[in-house]
Amino acid sequence: MALVVWMFSLVILLVLILKKLGIFQSLMPKKMCHSSCHDLLKAMIAFNTVNSNVSGKPDAELALSEFLELQANFLGFSTQRLPVGGRSFNLLVSYLVSQDAPWLLFESHLDTVSIEDMTIDPLCGHVKNNRLYGRGACDTKGSGAAMLYALKRYAEEPVTPNNIAVVYTVDEEVKKTGVRAFVEQHLPAMNWKPVGAVVGEPTQLRLVVAHNGVVRWRIQTQGIAAHSSAPRRGLSAISMMIKVLGVLESHYIPTLEVSHPLTGEAQCSVNVIRGGTQVNTVPATCEIQIDRRVVPGENAQSIIPTVEGLLNELRKKDGKMSVLQTEPDMIFPPLDPNDNEVFIGFVQETLKEMRLPSNPVGVGFGTNASILNDIGIPTIVIGPGDIAQAHTGDEWLDLEQLYQGEAVYFNLMRSQIRLDG
Repeated sequence: MALVVWMFSLVILLVLILKKLGIFQSLMPKKMCHSSCHDLLKAMIAFNTVNSNVSGKPDAELALSEFLELQANFLGFSTQRLPVGGRSFNLLVSYLVSQDAPWLLFESHLDTVSIEDMTIDPLCGHVKNNRLYGRGACDTKGSGAAMLYALKRYAEEPVTPNNIAVVYTVDEEVKKTGVRAFVEQHLPAMNWKPVGAVVGEPTQLRLVVAHNGVVRWRIQTQGIAAHSSAPRRGLSAISMMIKVLGVLESHYIPTLEVSHPLTGEAQCSVNVIRGGTQVNTVPATCEIQIDRRVVPGENAQSIIPTVEGLLNELRKKDGKMSVLQTEPDMIFPPLDPNDNEVFIGFVQETLKEMRLPSNPVGVGFGTNASILNDIGIPTIVIGPGDIAQAHTGDEWLDLEQLYQGEAVYFNLMRSQIRLDG
């Protein structure tokens, strides 16, 4: 295994040197290293890309990014490393057909959730009953493989109406630093802006135009530690937190009546609580973690100030109440379909031509799409696989879905975008 890794690293180094010298493209055959989309996906699964925030391994997606860079270069596509802290990078693969043609963006993330407690070999990519098994097969290396193979087919077409960019992003599963860096740092430095974006996630190739966002944050109470033989000398942070929980459960959560026809009702739940150090000590600290699901049309930035108003009422009633909201661990906007009608219609027409379901739907889970949509890029979500198989102990992707996903991306790439609707 060590020899294989060493040889692969040597190949990558050689490629980079040849690219630097400007002679790489002339040496490379216009042929994919892998003979099918299925083979490419199997190779991608073999890379352990468990999110660094989960595994503790820095730059978890680095080797896979380098591998895909090599694949794209073999096909003659331009590639660009877009740094995202450490040595990690978003990989941009682009195909320019004309300076006047519109740009269509495709996005897929490279990281996965944990491989612990899986009931299959998570990195093997074995096939059984036309299903390819492995971590990331469904979420969402399948989309990433299908996008690159679709681009390969598109480049061979006699008529190519659109410039195409495929960006492979890092750290989607936890902090979404990859897509945030792309919209905040990388894209503004480009001399083009996409007319629309297609984000790959397991939707069973249904057209997802809306999903909920999320705000996650912590509330802490501060008491005074004391020996449990004389509890009145202390001040229990847990007792304070009970009052906080009471207010949330009675005056905040039940008031969430906002909903969206495609994604359902807004939700909020307290899902983690920690307090105290040992049984014979009055607890000086207590903390809860809150998950608030934000529907399209809601302002995610208004959530914490609203809760702060309720905490202020608690402070006024109890002068000993010491309670603090932390800076949010995550503010992730919802995907709102408003003002995206033209691009949604463009995708619908392609799906209709392929005789696939084209009615817009919404989902409860979040994706990178809302970050792109939030800066004014009309964005939809579509990809092979079922979210029911994502993150599971035996994650798999139906190969028929994989190839159909490749066909959907290919047909979107070669369809003329009518910006006037």
